[in-house]
Amino acid sequence: MSIVVTGATGLLGRLVVERLLATVPAESVAAVVRDKEKAAPLAARGVELRVADYDRPETLADVFRADDRVLLISADEVGRRIPQHTAVIDAAKAAGLAQLAYTGILGGPDADFQLAAEHKVTEQLILDSGLPHTFLRNGWYTENYTANLAPVLEHGAVVANAGEGRVAAATRADYADAAAAVLTGDGHLGAAYELSGDVAWSLAEYAAVVAEATGKEITYRNVPASVHQEILTGAGVPEPFAAILVDVDEAIARGALAGTSGDLARLIGRPTTPLADTVAAAVAAA
Repeated sequence: MSIVVTGATGLLGRLVVERLLATVPAESVAAVVRDKEKAAPLAARGVELRVADYDRPETLADVFRADDRVLLISADEVGRRIPQHTAVIDAAKAAGLAQLAYTGILGGPDADFQLAAEHKVTEQLILDSGLPHTFLRNGWYTENYTANLAPVLEHGAVVANAGEGRVAAATRADYADAAAAVLTGDGHLGAAYELSGDVAWSLAEYAAVVAEATGKEITYRNVPASVHQEILTGAGVPEPFAAILVDVDEAIARGALAGTSGDLARLIGRPTTPLADTVAAAVAAA
């Protein structure tokens, strides 16, 4: 049996592999990647590389083995995920996996915003496949904010259309630790975990934390959705993705990403990373 991570060279995938390597022997870990050269550092550490492309289903035919435990990290191309995920699920079913864990989105079938649509379809495809499964419904990443500190510091403002809504974000490392715990532990088959940070905070509070960390005056500027859309596209964000981000802010405004179930902290055996710690690290790295 191997523990297999798809998208292993991506931002989340790399962290999951790192956590696994700290927990289990390298020879029991396999990485599904498109670019073998990019994944060479993993191979050098003893991780088995399995080369495949979500867009070429034939390359997935021999990627999985019976009794593998597999983490399907959702593809990053919004609008293309359904055929890509279908190819992986079909290959997983043909192989007869012991477990297919999937990184979906907080709320699962009840999530009512655009970004959730492909995740909901994927979960249903997995259910229909009959595969032993675990749903890891990840909430918002704190890095979705801290990775974009430059314009915040330049303009002295966090700009969004989220109103006074709160978001229970957690770091990628938190979510990676949860995935590793599920892949290496028992008792998770059939479970659907609603994963989020321990504390839900508003963007006004986020702005205050950034101000404290930088010593700069940072405010939260709530704007209409149409204005936010124009700001994003003016900054070079493709219009379809800008619309998705604006829609997420509207979801935050109505509380769709504020849930604090405690599932994430229970899985990782510690509190989730505080917002102030993540901001401080991002400021130090800037």
